[in-house]
Amino acid sequence: MRNVSADTLTQSFLDYMSDDTDERLRFVLTKLATHLHDFVRETDLTHDEWRKGLALLYEAGQISTPERNEFVLFSDVFGLSSLVDMVNSSEEATPSSVLGPFHVRGAPDVPVGGDLKKDNEGAAVVFGGVVKSTDGTPIEGAVLEIWQTAENGLYSGQDEAQPDYNFYACMATKADGRYLFSTVRPAPYTVPDDGPVGEMLHATGRDPWRPSHLHFIITANGHRTLVTEIFPSDDPYLDRDAVFGVREKLIIEYQESSDISALPDDLVIKPTIEAPFFTVGFDFTLSPK
Repeated sequence: MRNVSADTLTQSFLDYMSDDTDERLRFVLTKLATHLHDFVRETDLTHDEWRKGLALLYEAGQISTPERNEFVLFSDVFGLSSLVDMVNSSEEATPSSVLGPFHVRGAPDVPVGGDLKKDNEGAAVVFGGVVKSTDGTPIEGAVLEIWQTAENGLYSGQDEAQPDYNFYACMATKADGRYLFSTVRPAPYTVPDDGPVGEMLHATGRDPWRPSHLHFIITANGHRTLVTEIFPSDDPYLDRDAVFGVREKLIIEYQESSDISALPDDLVIKPTIEAPFFTVGFDFTLSPK
């Protein structure tokens, strides 16, 4: 060990792992250390650059809260989150997309047909469809976690004017796999750029905008959990998403309508909905475990 050098350091690190190290852990750490060490050698990383990188990580820890995880945001803007989604997605199932830093556990349960719009500003959107398996079988009892921004482009954890869990909900599908809820169209927004992630974006001339989207986490017995987002086809930022979350199969159309009688009877907001409103249909497909 006393003769360790730039050429032998990587192997020295790997030799430190004991024989009883978990094989998957050994594989992941071997690749991580190898790529990190190669990065330093290939770039001739300076002390100032190394310290700057550590400072950004320290600042990410300082700024992170339960409502805002700067480390997740770093992963998102580097494309790492999307790449993990892509390599773990099935061609037969609905594509994964980024979780984002504003997911909050403990959202209130709402029934199929429940209302997320409440007294929030914006035209009503009726969003519904079916959760099914890759063989087309509807999944009863699949749980959808749903969250989005308000019309001002802010999540409730960012906006003191919004009540807790505004536009956050959990919903279990019916026997036919159906889900249904009313909401408003979320707005495009910029990812937080007042921290170390923003410093990197500004330094590289990058656009912090995200297209409008709704988030979903869908869990069902015997199936892989799906984390994804749904995007409108007419959003101006669809082709320049700061976190690389858009997938062709996740793009939807908002259909304008004034036919209140055509709405499902179990839609809670039906007796008070005002025309015109919008409808969106989207089916989610989950992969069996």
